[in-house]
Amino acid sequence: MKRFPLLLFSVVWLGSVMAAQTTTTPPAQPSPRASAPASASRDIKTIGPAATAKPVVIPRSYALVIGISKYKNLPASAQLEYPDRDAEEMYTTLISSEGGQFPAENVHKLINEKATIDNIRHELEVWLPSVTQSEDRVLIYFAGHGFVSNGVGYLASYDVDIHNITATAYPMDQLGKDIGGRIKGKWKVLMTDACHSGAITPQADSQSDRGTINSTLLDLQKSLFSLTASRDREQSFESSNWGGGHGIFTYYVVKGLQGEADTNGDGVVTADELAEYVHSNVRLATQARQNPTSERGSFDPDMVLAYNPTHVTAAALPPPQYGNLIIESNMDNTEVFVDGISQGIVSKGKPLRLPGIAPGAHTIKAVHMGYEPDGPREEQVYPGQDTTVSIRILIVRHTAKAAVDHFDKGIELYQKGNQDNYKKAAEEFKAALAIAPKYSQAALYLGRVDNALYEDQAAIAAFKQAIDADPDYMEARASYAAALLDQGDLDEAIRQLNVVTDRQPDNGMGWYLLSQAFARKGDYKDGMTAAEQATAKTPKNAEAHFWLAECMRQLNMPADAEKEYNQYIALSNFDSGFGGKLNYYLAGYLFGAGSKTRAAQADIWRELRGQAYLGICDSEWMQKSYDAAIADCQRALTYIPKDMFANYRLGIVYTLEFNQHNSLSLLAAAKEHFEAVVASNPDTDEAGRSQKYIQMIDHALALSN
Repeated sequence: MKRFPLLLFSVVWLGSVMAAQTTTTPPAQPSPRASAPASASRDIKTIGPAATAKPVVIPRSYALVIGISKYKNLPASAQLEYPDRDAEEMYTTLISSEGGQFPAENVHKLINEKATIDNIRHELEVWLPSVTQSEDRVLIYFAGHGFVSNGVGYLASYDVDIHNITATAYPMDQLGKDIGGRIKGKWKVLMTDACHSGAITPQADSQSDRGTINSTLLDLQKSLFSLTASRDREQSFESSNWGGGHGIFTYYVVKGLQGEADTNGDGVVTADELAEYVHSNVRLATQARQNPTSERGSFDPDMVLAYNPTHVTAAALPPPQYGNLIIESNMDNTEVFVDGISQGIVSKGKPLRLPGIAPGAHTIKAVHMGYEPDGPREEQVYPGQDTTVSIRILIVRHTAKAAVDHFDKGIELYQKGNQDNYKKAAEEFKAALAIAPKYSQAALYLGRVDNALYEDQAAIAAFKQAIDADPDYMEARASYAAALLDQGDLDEAIRQLNVVTDRQPDNGMGWYLLSQAFARKGDYKDGMTAAEQATAKTPKNAEAHFWLAECMRQLNMPADAEKEYNQYIALSNFDSGFGGKLNYYLAGYLFGAGSKTRAAQADIWRELRGQAYLGICDSEWMQKSYDAAIADCQRALTYIPKDMFANYRLGIVYTLEFNQHNSLSLLAAAKEHFEAVVASNPDTDEAGRSQKYIQMIDHALALSN
């Protein structure tokens, strides 16, 4: 009896220690379905362009992109057309490997209803100050309404109330404090495409209270580069005549970052180059009614805004006088590429106007699914002149019957499933492509069977062949992105999926793959946004609910996550002998690299359900529903019996249950699962903690004897 109080003390202490180590910001470990998120901070990247004497150094980079076209409380006459499209185009350019070179997970965007005053404040006052460091590059972009009230400039949030501007719009002087002081970085860039946006610049103006505003732009020695759409009291214009519909300022910013502003041919777009390009073109386009302004503090001449290696030339170029491309087409929904970069869609009777093109020869290519492309061909752009290019999509791509026969046979084998049929299907698709190399559907399905057979590089090559044959083949792009996810190339997958979701906003597959990519990067907020789009577009898509649940769990929303996991379970409730009901390829890439550990479809199905039950268990643990968590972790282990995370979580929950019920059998069960963690992978953090817990449990059990 003398030992019993000591036993209680030891046991309670053990449980308390474990509770303390497992109730910090949940969940305690990276998602078991993905590799641990890459550090939110990308290492500095050094690129050696061919024609420059020194390498291009791109520091770790963060950006916030805001675009608001539709305002909750403003009348119809005050709504805008293109800021949301502007913001999406800016986002695409920033994350492009031929543009800003920002890591996708480091670029947050608030579009329309997401751009509430609370969300804007959080991104500017909490997120960016928490992640940026002194050597970083930071960019903030805003497109939407701007107001001046009592001499103070404001950027209008989605929920702005014109009767209460001070509480519902973001003051520019506060933005100055944020970017000047709270947000760290050696290169800071501010771009605003809004009416009255000039009120943010550091230049004083006796006609306004800009001196007061500008005094709040702190720490300008940190190289703040401010590029705004207009002077104070000017309007900022938007029009369908610029790239199919953009704010004129943003149109030229994007074109400049894509390489048109690179006047010396070194591939780098500097702040000076971009400012000159944007100012001269916007002023010319609006007959001087809109004059972009730029200020740059103690400007760092080495500031890199974008780098496009395809624009590197052997020698410096003379300052250009820009011309315009006018693209006409005989067919609707034709995609146009200029110098290899997609410029958008042109339709019959609706020319695509592309101003601000550097003079000289440019490569034009137009594509339409199922037709031979027009181009690539060179067109000459002349200074200050329009160059009209007439696209003619005329030749239907005819596929030889023999190729179609091979393709049909391959599809028949593919749909039967299993490894042997996939190998036979691959041979049929290869035979089809040997006859018709531009048979994009055959290349797509060859990529899918190669992926299923773990022929990863062959799969990538096949998907690229499909896209080369039909660049607007969005299904091929989505499948290519899925293969990239399987390889762990998350950045390129995000870029491909961004094209898919931009071109096809209702593409549920694109959205849920994008949610997976963001989740695996550790960007759970953007992942949740993409997953919500996926579940809205394709509510019966089980995987969309899974990734929504994953992101919600990581964002400390366990009740919502549990609901979505259960929705996934219900929608994927196949019999384990379902045969061909679950397409191997689609299942195989759900969790990305390292998850396709077995070839059988039934094994993949079991793994997915096990991971979902583990997510439910984790969510219940977060809500302190320990009995339910034990039951669901046990369900998870019936599907994935050796899963390290499931055993670890179950060991923790058994210990917490012991703390409540004081049953030594619970401690023994906890020890069993901690031992399974160590046996699974002794080099992990979870295994290290498990070994300590085992020692504590052994001590407590010894005291009970």
